[in-house]
Amino acid sequence: MPEIIETTVYQLHELSNAAKDKARDWYRRVGFDFDWYDAVYDDFERICAILGVSLATRTVRLFGGGVRPKPCIWFSGFWSQGDGACFEGHYRHAKGAAPHIRAYAPQDTELHRIADSLQAAQRRNFYQLQATVTHRGRYYHEQCMAISVERDSPTGQDTSRDAEDIVIEAMRDLARWLYRQLEREYDDQTSDASIDDAICASAYTFTEEGRRFG
Repeated sequence: MPEIIETTVYQLHELSNAAKDKARDWYRRVGFDFDWYDAVYDDFERICAILGVSLATRTVRLFGGGVRPKPCIWFSGFWSQGDGACFEGHYRHAKGAAPHIRAYAPQDTELHRIADSLQAAQRRNFYQLQATVTHRGRYYHEQCMAISVERDSPTGQDTSRDAEDIVIEAMRDLARWLYRQLEREYDDQTSDASIDDAICASAYTFTEEGRRFG
């Protein structure tokens, strides 16, 4: 015969500290099945545009059956030695990149440094430097980017002695910068305070031991 079993359930704030930790661990396992990094990607796209990097795109299918372009950005993280971020695209001189990046991100000295190094290399090469960035291999970090630099000179002039190395390192530094933003965003979204807010907003309930109910 059917039986009715009563279970007492609790809101997060009603649990013991140990049970709260178990509830948070449950949410960290199941609550991040969405593109939590979209805001970081959007910011990175704007920064790339300022610096003169046109990100390559790929076509992805939507749940409704349509398609949309998505920037070629990848990352893995955040616990292994080989973790990192990388991207694909094409770089060319962007006029006013240094002052524009300072206006966009006035406190970010790393972005200022990247813009300044690119500007200096471009100046020595009459603003003719270009670079193509592609991903290679099965890992996702800055060393997985193949970067070819050339000078679009109408007279066939070669790049200055250090220009290629400067542009390559700037692209890798940009990927390192992206990874740090992703790591910071992930740490923020998975902090106890953020998890608690998400659990409370969804009105999840738990058993006394912190197991999700329902």
